[in-house]
Amino acid sequence: MRSRAERGIMHLPMWLLADATPLPTPSMTVDPQVVSPGFIGFVGIAFLAVVVVFLLVDMLRRIRRAGYRADIVEELDAEEQAAAAAEAEAPQRPADEPPTQAPPAKG
Repeated sequence: MRSRAERGIMHLPMWLLADATPLPTPSMTVDPQVVSPGFIGFVGIAFLAVVVVFLLVDMLRRIRRAGYRADIVEELDAEEQAAAAAEAEAPQRPADEPPTQAPPAKG
């Protein structure tokens, strides 16, 4: 357990704070009505809010459009790969051989 002297040293800063002279409170030097933003400040903040909303809508539209474009590119790539795979699986005929024709229909 601590001695009374040790506990007294710990409370010394509290004594200093309690004995400090209180600071005077500052007085108002300007009229609060003169320094308020007023109607012009309200219009400015409202304008900024409207601009931010329009920017957010535009950004979301552009992000959505980029996503749609990426989906279309993936579909086109998949179609190209499927066509290339089908072409690779088709039986190869010699280049000098003419294509075979179906017999003429009777009728």
